[in-house]
Amino acid sequence: MLAVDETAPTPAALGYRMPAEWEPHAATWLSWPRRKGISFPGSFDRVLPTFRALVAALVESEPVCINVCNGAHEAQARAVLKDVDLARVRFYRIATNEPWCRDHGPIFLTRDAAPKLAVVDWDYNAWGNKYPPFDRDEVVPTRVAEMMKLPVFYPRMILEGGAIDVNGAGALLTTESCLLNKNRNFDLTRDAVEERLRDFLGVRQVLWLARGTEGDDTDGHIDNLARFVSASKVIAMIEDDRADANYEPLQENLARLRDIKLVCRDGADSAAPSQLLDIITIPMPHKMLREGMRLPASYANFYIANTVVICPTFADPADEIALSILRDCFPGRRVLGIDCRELIWGLGTFHCLTQQQPAV
Repeated sequence: MLAVDETAPTPAALGYRMPAEWEPHAATWLSWPRRKGISFPGSFDRVLPTFRALVAALVESEPVCINVCNGAHEAQARAVLKDVDLARVRFYRIATNEPWCRDHGPIFLTRDAAPKLAVVDWDYNAWGNKYPPFDRDEVVPTRVAEMMKLPVFYPRMILEGGAIDVNGAGALLTTESCLLNKNRNFDLTRDAVEERLRDFLGVRQVLWLARGTEGDDTDGHIDNLARFVSASKVIAMIEDDRADANYEPLQENLARLRDIKLVCRDGADSAAPSQLLDIITIPMPHKMLREGMRLPASYANFYIANTVVICPTFADPADEIALSILRDCFPGRRVLGIDCRELIWGLGTFHCLTQQQPAV
């Protein structure tokens, strides 16, 4: 771990904040999967069409930056993307272990003064040391910052990007089961975790949900459970079947959301002080099993790009319900559903694969 000057000003003190995902992007970052990786056992070739569909949708919205290990890896990616407009794709020689850029990639911060863009490099241990090796993934944010000549900050706390969701007006959603898990930050109290989130992401309010769903190996990433779709509106996943293992955890999270009162950022006019959340529920897809294991399929794992919202679908009757709700939430964007029945074998979908670079 790099040495950190504890006397140095924090990003929040310097005026930086993490923008909401729906704010303008300069680009979307991805990490191309490796055949020798562990994310898609026995189905690597079957997930490549989904990666191609993702990039094809993104390039219509914004430039796409793709991390590749070397020239051969880039050639493999180009072969898959041969009929995509590669004029809007840029490849970076940044080696990774796995393709989940949301979790290992840079979290970008913005401010009004120069330098307007910065990177936070949280520590990374592959979801609680579950999937070694992760040495390449751990250093990706700093590698990106070096290539872009951006300042980089080191909070000295383990955090994956999928564990948090922000509304851009001072509030952050997360879960106790993930960020307070001893397999991440065994030496940090809840107050210490909140302090780092405020100092390094520029938020004021940390909103805690309880736990995740069955089959989710992230210990409860928020991007499978509940997401901001505006400064005061949240979509929340629910399970209608009382006998399902996900029913009680999702009901507990819903109850917590209903009790939350937002306190907006000073000077912000997008959410009134002490405002209750506007909550829209979306049903979970039917239980999906593969090789005896439950898969963490969820419509909350959508990604918001400049002109499109890309939502995972699962050939399920609830697909159209989810897409219709997201169309109402994002009337100025095209909402696109892409089949993720193969991709979910890697235990994640589109939000897990993407990381936004804000426009400045």
